[in-house]
Amino acid sequence: MTITLYGISNCDTVAKARRWLEGNGYTYTFHDYKKGGADAGKITDWVLEAGLDKILNKSGTTWKKIPEDLRAMLDDTSSIALMVEQPSMIKRPIVEYDTKGGTGLLVGFKAPEWAVALG
Repeated sequence: MTITLYGISNCDTVAKARRWLEGNGYTYTFHDYKKGGADAGKITDWVLEAGLDKILNKSGTTWKKIPEDLRAMLDDTSSIALMVEQPSMIKRPIVEYDTKGGTGLLVGFKAPEWAVALG
């Protein structure tokens, strides 16, 4: 199974997810947004699959620094552009993994959900 974990190396939740994957014997590739950037096409695919509300991290300080009036004007396209520009605005971690029917997507770290999906 091919697993790619997307995130930021100094994020505590990403660190927990990496420990969980390693502790459960999964091999994965880690894509650090700070080093490798964020791809607009990939983020667009995630938004189409999971929804903008699930992909856009509205609880982080980067989001909170954006003036309220600007936040209110954001649509999917401008939100994706903002996430490419400031990858810390992407929910972390995101995992893509192989399934029999294609590719699966996990957003955020919830060990029970991951165990079922990757089982």
